[in-house]
Amino acid sequence: MNNLLPELPPAIDLETKQILKKTITANRKLAELKGIINTIPNAAILINTLYIQEAKDSSAIENIITTYDEIYKQNLFTDLIN
Repeated sequence: MNNLLPELPPAIDLETKQILKKTITANRKLAELKGIINTIPNAAILINTLYIQEAKDSSAIENIITTYDEIYKQNLFTDLIN
């Protein structure tokens, strides 16, 4: 079997100063995002848009052309269909 991905854990040191500094910055940005999301009345709307974008992109990879409008309609009327 031919592995295209390297074995884990990687052979390089991931705890360099540069990487650790980036993780501090990333942690701070995630905390800011969490604070902002808590101010949105219905944060699920924001999260659901990510699923819809992923669904459209996945369809495109499979050569299925769809629009956001079609995906929204499918999501809205799923309860009526089932």
